[in-house]
Amino acid sequence: MSGIASVSFVARRAAQKERVQILYRRALRDTLNWAVHRHLFYPDADALRERFEANRKVEDVETIDRLIADGEASYNKWRHPDPYVVPWAPGGSKFNRNPVPPEGIEILYDYGKEEAELV
Repeated sequence: MSGIASVSFVARRAAQKERVQILYRRALRDTLNWAVHRHLFYPDADALRERFEANRKVEDVETIDRLIADGEASYNKWRHPDPYVVPWAPGGSKFNRNPVPPEGIEILYDYGKEEAELV
């Protein structure tokens, strides 16, 4: 029975580790949304890293779950209302700006080879 319990424990710790990594990445990206310039971002990123490092040595599974839930709640509370989106990415200002050509129009990408065929 202890073999099953240890496998369950290891699986739960792996899931917790993944949730913490995802939360850290999201919070770090969101910190970049709040800081306009890099020189303003670096101190905020260091403070965020210190908050995560403060709880690195916690071993109790229930405490870790509670800390993750508190961190996710804090992240959702302080998310940026208008995050930066790269212009050509989905949601950006340039995404799908040019419509698809209508049916029946054929576009040839020969780049000058058509002149060689005429000669």
